Amino acid sequence: MTEHRTKVDWAHQIKELVDERYPEAERIVLVMDNLNTHTPASLYEAFEPKEAKRIVEKLEIHYTPKHGSWLNMAEIELSVLSRQCLDRRVPDFETLQAEVRAWQDQRDALGGKKIDWRFRTEDARLKLKRLYPSLKE
Repeated sequence: MTEHRTKVDWAHQIKELVDERYPEAERIVLVMDNLNTHTPASLYEAFEPKEAKRIVEKLEIHYTPKHGSWLNMAEIELSVLSRQCLDRRVPDFETLQAEVRAWQDQRDALGGKKIDWRFRTEDARLKLKRLYPSLKE
């Protein structure tokens, strides 16, 4: 969490992810929204080219569709955060960061929660039939 969400802020978050949270990882897969700050170019804006390239080479970035179930998952997670952690007045930004970090660490330690989607692949094939290619022999 940061006070702003600029390209440079995002770049520093990604550098922390690469260097501090997962320093031993050969590759880090990021699934991100399409916010204009969430691009490798932001790393080049924040760091020297050699450093930016080093960070980018550890990343495998997948952008989510602009509309889709990923948004539902994010909204559900934010709702849980609001109910379990932010259901009271927080006195300052530093306390907010500490509280959210503690909540996140505890949630991660529990292995996360699964979302039980009711819209199955078979349903999608029927409902979205026009979007699937047909193979004719």
